[in-house]
Amino acid sequence: MIRQTLETLRSQGRSALIPYLTAGVPDLTETPALLRALAEAGADIIELGVPFSDPVADGPVIQRASEHALSQGVTLPKILEMVAQVRADGLSTPIILFTYYNPVYRFGLEAFAQQAKQAGISGVLVVDLLPEAAVKYRQAMQNAGLETVFLVAPTTAPERLPGIDEASTGCVYYVSRTGVTGARSEMASNLREDLSALKSKLTSPLIVGFGISSPEHVANLAGAADGIVVGSALMAAVENQPAEQAIQAASTLISALKQPLLDLNNTQPLATSH
Repeated sequence: MIRQTLETLRSQGRSALIPYLTAGVPDLTETPALLRALAEAGADIIELGVPFSDPVADGPVIQRASEHALSQGVTLPKILEMVAQVRADGLSTPIILFTYYNPVYRFGLEAFAQQAKQAGISGVLVVDLLPEAAVKYRQAMQNAGLETVFLVAPTTAPERLPGIDEASTGCVYYVSRTGVTGARSEMASNLREDLSALKSKLTSPLIVGFGISSPEHVANLAGAADGIVVGSALMAAVENQPAEQAIQAASTLISALKQPLLDLNNTQPLATSH
C-alpha cells in the first residue's frame, strides 16, 4: 500500500503528506481517534511511532512523547492490538510503523512480521537497522507481505544507495539533515536540489523528513519528493493536550499542511526519474 499510494499520487502530480504520531499520545485509548483525525484532515500515509526508552534519532518533542507513552505501559504488542481495532473500525490509510530494532527483536522477527501484517500495518521503518545487517528481518517482512523502508542521509556513501534502494520495498526515507528530529524555522537551501539528484539514482519512491514543520516548507518541497513527513511539529501541537483539544490541533495543522499540496497539484508537475 505504501509504494502503490506514493506511485499513484506521483502519477496525479503531487506528493503525499505523511504525519508522524507516537502511539500512546495522548494515551493509547485516544490514539485511534487521533489517527482517524489525521486521515480525515488529509494524511495520505501515517507514520506511527513505537515509544522507545533510548530514542537516539529523535529530538526533545518526540523523546517526551516516548517517555509519556512508556510511563503508561504502552508496548509494541499493545500498539498492534490498537491498530487492529482501528482497522476494524474502518481506517484504510496506509500505516508505516516507525520503531527501533530492540522492540522488534524482543518480539521475534517472524512473530512480529506476522502479527503486524494481521493488525493492518502496511510497512515498517526500523531507524537503527541498516539493510546490510537486516537479512533475516527483510526475509521475515517479505514472508509476511510487509513493505520495508530504509533511511538515506546526507552523509550516506553513494556506493550504498543501490543496496538501500533494493532493500526498500515501500520507499526510501531521506533524512533531510544530520542530527535528531525536530521542527526548524528554515530548511537547507539546497534540499530540493539534493532530493532531485537522489531521485535520479533510485527506483523506489522517495520520502523526506526531519525538520519539516510549516505549510511553506511543504510548498517548497512539493514535487521534489514523493512524500513529505511532518513529525515534531505535529507532536508539539498535541503535546500535553486533552484528547479533544489534541484532535482539533492535529486536524488544524494537517489541513494547513495539506493545502499547499492541493494548491500546487495542477501548477507544479512532479519531477520524475522513472
